[in-house]
Amino acid sequence: MSVKNKVGGKMSNDVNPGLVPGVTELQARSAIADLLNHHSRALDRVDAVGLKAVYWPSATVDYGGFKGLAHDFADIVMGALAGQYELTQHRVSNTVFNFSSEVACSTESYVFAKHLLLDGQSEMVFSGRYLDQFEQRAGVWKMTFRRVVMDWSRRLAVTDERQGGSFAALTKGSNQKTDPSWTHLA
Repeated sequence: MSVKNKVGGKMSNDVNPGLVPGVTELQARSAIADLLNHHSRALDRVDAVGLKAVYWPSATVDYGGFKGLAHDFADIVMGALAGQYELTQHRVSNTVFNFSSEVACSTESYVFAKHLLLDGQSEMVFSGRYLDQFEQRAGVWKMTFRRVVMDWSRRLAVTDERQGGSFAALTKGSNQKTDPSWTHLA
């Protein structure tokens, strides 16, 4: 199904990159990018409520070891993150959008995630991609499906410099509600 934009062309996708998107597509891309960012933040702040907020209740995920409802995964993954890692950072980039209609979109995004282990002496670095599906219902976009694709992963030794030198006076991050972003964004 093609969707016309303001300049008379179809919604842009990876088959026709560079097509000037219309207002409807720009609004959809903005909402979807916002969901991708909120998903990463929810993982990094160990926020199950925030993670569930980006998925429709019927949404499913394929995280390799877990395949099932996204809302069930949100509760499980938070325990795993808090139990294994002191901090994580999930960065999403290079998102390619493919709109099949004004209310359905598939994306591929690169993910680069760093996980500082509880010992503070090593980190697991993950490089891969998210294959996501989104649907708009009653003017609201949310995810309906996510598949994680692993490209590679590695474990590295870390020298913790957070308490020394010029870094000592910086505010420190946390995956708990004590992280300054909770009050900053309230």
